[in-house]
Amino acid sequence: MPRTIIATDKAPAAIGPYSQAVRAGNTVYFSGQIPLDPSSGILVEGDISTQTRRVFDNLKAVAEAAGGSFEQIVRVGIYVTDLANFTAVNAVMNEYFQPPYPARSTIEVAGLPKGAQVEVDAVMVLD
Repeated sequence: MPRTIIATDKAPAAIGPYSQAVRAGNTVYFSGQIPLDPSSGILVEGDISTQTRRVFDNLKAVAEAAGGSFEQIVRVGIYVTDLANFTAVNAVMNEYFQPPYPARSTIEVAGLPKGAQVEVDAVMVLD
């Protein structure tokens, strides 16, 4: 099955040897996004809600570049450096997704690139 690389300048460029997303068939696999400003590549300042909004804005840009939308996302993986932020992250996610919600995991990690508090990856299935 051929792979199509998804890239947009409306989301931060990869900071390592990976693509923003890869499409295989009708499935798009998103790399994890941290709260980097797409134009500067600098981590956005602010609380967990501000950082989470930036992450979902970045993911939305990649979804649109792939020809899709958040309505087609079937799975989300959330990584946080402090599970005490679980409720705040849920509140922001609720701003971006409508029922029926995608499947999801939330995992506390010891650290994230560039000192981010949150990272999110996703899987989207196009119609």
